Amino acid sequence: MTEPRWLSAVDQKAWRSYLTGSQLLSTQLDKELREKHGIGLPEYEILVRLSEHENRTMRMALLATDTTMSRSRLTHSVARMEKRGLLERSAIPEDGRGVNCVMTEAGWQLLQSAAPDHVSGVRSHLVDLLDPEEMEILGRIFTKVSDHMTDTDGS
Repeated sequence: MTEPRWLSAVDQKAWRSYLTGSQLLSTQLDKELREKHGIGLPEYEILVRLSEHENRTMRMALLATDTTMSRSRLTHSVARMEKRGLLERSAIPEDGRGVNCVMTEAGWQLLQSAAPDHVSGVRSHLVDLLDPEEMEILGRIFTKVSDHMTDTDGS
């Protein structure tokens, strides 16, 4: 059996800092959205992704991929949001199996209300802590990680 390539002290520090920092950041952004708008970060991301598509509509399968949620988790989240009147699901006429997810006017209003607070949180808890060069590097790093994980996952 081959000996694993253990992390160096520098690698270990970076890895643990990433784990802790990303978890704390996500938790804080989720908390702020829930307290101010009654919606969590995953649900907010669903609204954002829908807002970026024509007629605020996406196939459920594409929405799952774009939000990096499992189809099961997305289905449960969408069902909860549908009960609140934020989204609707509808069959795709030309595809007997496909389902579209559509943002309602109430969902759009919630997104418009929550977006400024969310951006403020992202700015105060991340963007304003880094200089522009660090933000550019962070973007390149996570584009590389995302591309690798997409290739690895086969998505």
